[in-house]
Amino acid sequence: MMNKPIIFALPGNEALAHSLIVSLKAEKGEAEIRRFPDGESYIKVKSDLTDKDAILVCTLHQPDDKLLSLYFFCNTLKDFGAKKITLIAPYLAYMRQDKLFNPGECITSELFAKLISSLVDKLITIDPHLHRRTGLDEIYSIPTQVLHVATLISLWIKENLTNAVLIGPDSESEQWVSAVAKAADSKYLILEKTRRSDNEVTIKVPEVVQPDLHTPVLVDDIISTGITMAETIKQLIKTGYRSPVCIGVHGIFATNAYERLLKSGADRVITTNTIPHPTNQIAIDELIRTALQ
Repeated sequence: MMNKPIIFALPGNEALAHSLIVSLKAEKGEAEIRRFPDGESYIKVKSDLTDKDAILVCTLHQPDDKLLSLYFFCNTLKDFGAKKITLIAPYLAYMRQDKLFNPGECITSELFAKLISSLVDKLITIDPHLHRRTGLDEIYSIPTQVLHVATLISLWIKENLTNAVLIGPDSESEQWVSAVAKAADSKYLILEKTRRSDNEVTIKVPEVVQPDLHTPVLVDDIISTGITMAETIKQLIKTGYRSPVCIGVHGIFATNAYERLLKSGADRVITTNTIPHPTNQIAIDELIRTALQ
C-alpha cells in the first residue's frame, strides 16, 4: 500500500471513499467542491498535501458533468505538493467510440484517455468495455490496473439463486457471461441480437427443453438504456422461461432503463456499486482495497 495515502471523494463518491479510508486506515482528504450561481466550479483543497500520495475516488458515469471539476482538482493537488495522484474510477467512460464508424466522427476514447493521462499518475478501474481493444495501455499513457468482478457476481448467484442458467443477449456479452458461468458452475447461453437502431433490437432465443425449470440470469457489463435487456426479457418469458434476474456490472440506467426492465418482466435487477444506485447488492470495496495494498 502507498505510504499513508490521503483519500479524496469527489461529489457522489463519498460512500466508497469512506469505506476505503476506514479499511486502509488512510487520511481523509478535506476539500470544498461546489458551483457558483453562474455554473462555474469552485475548488479548494484544505488538507496538507506536502509529499503525500493522493487517491481520488470518482466513478465516471455522466462524465461531461464531472471532467472540468476533476481537471481543476487534480491540478490543484499538484500545485499544493501532492507527490502522486491515483484515480479510482470504478466505471470508466468513453470506451465505446474506439474506432471510426462513420466519416467525420471523433474517436472519443483516445482523446478521453489522453486527458485523464495528463491529470493523474495511475488509474484503477473495474471491467472497462474493452470490446475492440486488448488493454487500456493501448490508449492510456499512464499505468492502469483493471479489476474484475466475475467472481463476486458468481458468488452472489451461488448464494441467492438455484438452477441458474446465465444468458447473454449478444456476442459482445459472451466474455462476461462465460467467465461468470464458469465461476458459478452454471450453464450459459448466448442469444442472437440484431440491432435495427439505437432504440430498436430483435432477439432470437434458442429452443431449450423445459426452460421453466431454470432461473434465467441476464449478465452484461453495462446496463445503459436497457433496451436490449428489456427485449431479451420479453423473448425469454415468451419462450417459457421464468421472469429473469438481471445483473449488470455497471448500472448507468439512462432514460428510465431501470423502470423499463421491471415493466418488461424482470424478477429483479442487481448491480455492483461501481455506480451508486438502489440496485447495488454486490460490493467492490474489498476488491479496490486489495488493489491499493
